Amino acid sequence: MFAALLSEVSIRTIAVIWVVFLTILVFFKRRKMDPPSPSGSWPVVGHLLSLGRAPHLKLTEWRKQYGDVYTVRMGMEDVVVLNGYRAIKEALVDYKDAFSSRPNVYVLNLVSGFGEDIVMSPFNQAYKEKRKFAYSALRTLGMRMGPGSMEENIRDEARQLCLKLSEQGDAQPSDITDNLTVSVANIICSMVFGKRYDYDDENFLELSKVANKLVAQLGSSQLMTVFPILRFVPGVNSSNRILVECMEEVHAFLRQEITKHRETMDKENPRDFIDLLLAELETQEKTDCFKEENIEWIIQDLFVAGVETTATTLRWGLLYMVLCPEEQQKVQAELDSVLGADHDVPTLAHRSQLPYTEATIMEIQRIRAIVPLAAPHTPNENTTFRGYDIPAGTQVFPNLWSANMDPEFWPDPEKFDPSRFLDSDGKVVTRPESFMPFSTGRRVCLGEQLAKMELFLLFSSLLKHVTFKLPEGAAAPSTDGCMGITLVPSRINMCISQR
Repeated sequence: MFAALLSEVSIRTIAVIWVVFLTILVFFKRRKMDPPSPSGSWPVVGHLLSLGRAPHLKLTEWRKQYGDVYTVRMGMEDVVVLNGYRAIKEALVDYKDAFSSRPNVYVLNLVSGFGEDIVMSPFNQAYKEKRKFAYSALRTLGMRMGPGSMEENIRDEARQLCLKLSEQGDAQPSDITDNLTVSVANIICSMVFGKRYDYDDENFLELSKVANKLVAQLGSSQLMTVFPILRFVPGVNSSNRILVECMEEVHAFLRQEITKHRETMDKENPRDFIDLLLAELETQEKTDCFKEENIEWIIQDLFVAGVETTATTLRWGLLYMVLCPEEQQKVQAELDSVLGADHDVPTLAHRSQLPYTEATIMEIQRIRAIVPLAAPHTPNENTTFRGYDIPAGTQVFPNLWSANMDPEFWPDPEKFDPSRFLDSDGKVVTRPESFMPFSTGRRVCLGEQLAKMELFLLFSSLLKHVTFKLPEGAAAPSTDGCMGITLVPSRINMCISQR
């Protein structure tokens, strides 16, 4: 009996040891396949305290120690960060089938109608159809080179902007942020709504400000992104409330425009994006891929994203022009040599003749990526990337800042130097490595072509007609920016003098 009991105990002991051994083996095998993670993660909040107000800088700093692929703890969730050109391109281009979807995040769901838009829609058939339609419609409306393009509309807006600045004169330093915003907004509005608005239209100016505030508030709602339950906590949920209020204002305006278009549209002669969208819905039966609920959210994508990003890029451009007056002079000398005494604004045909101007715009986009952390991606299914296991639904952040500021590709990256984008013959390097201002892969910016047209025509027009300077004795403004969803420069007063 004693022998039997001993045998039973031995068997149990061996079984327990074997289970423990297997558990340890599986645990360490699993942990070995996880991306490394920085130290300093706190219970509940994870790495949030370490990331601070400039997460793109901290994430880039951690790259030196933890490599191009690592994990940070955002609250109670692990988030994979991709750093550097090679890792980002590999994931979003070479592994595009794995990394083209969007994660299930409350705040992002809220501002996208829970996937009814394009930007934050999951990667599925509905997304493909919505994006295909939007891209085709934008090309129909002029997002292309050649006859019928948006070039003339953008040039007209550039003329109006230069005229508006000339009215201000150079008597008092002024901040031209609002004028830039209205100018860019009018370009989008001419495509989406079929009309432009006056610079002094208070209602439209207010709407533009609300659109920018919506983006800024989205950036201020990061705590709600990590802890969505906070939206139910009075006092703490103010950012969520303001975000919803901004969305309601934008959507109220959009609904009015959609109603007007329904009443006046000619199906045979669509005037703008809304007409094309309404016509598309009428020509097909309502499906889960393309439906009535998509209308407001798709238009919101075009209006909000299209206005804020381009206007912010131009603001950074003018900031660096006043900080680097010698670069401003080089651009103006090139414009003068090509355009001469012509007082009109440049055309896209001048682009190839203005390599330094083009390189300057590219350097603006590099040195201050307006979206340092691209919108989060996620794999639809469990994925192995560079030997690491990344479960389905995991948030994956491409750190575009780390690519744009990588000293391997950009020596002395904090120095503003447009010549980086010129080859030995003085021609623009058209596809430089480690330069992704519009992201890359299947989720590349839908309006990339339009944004490039706007940036070239507006920036070159401004510098052809105006010189920007800091007020005498003024301290040099900071180039740190304020990080939300986008990286926004401080508002500054500049002296504006006609050329």
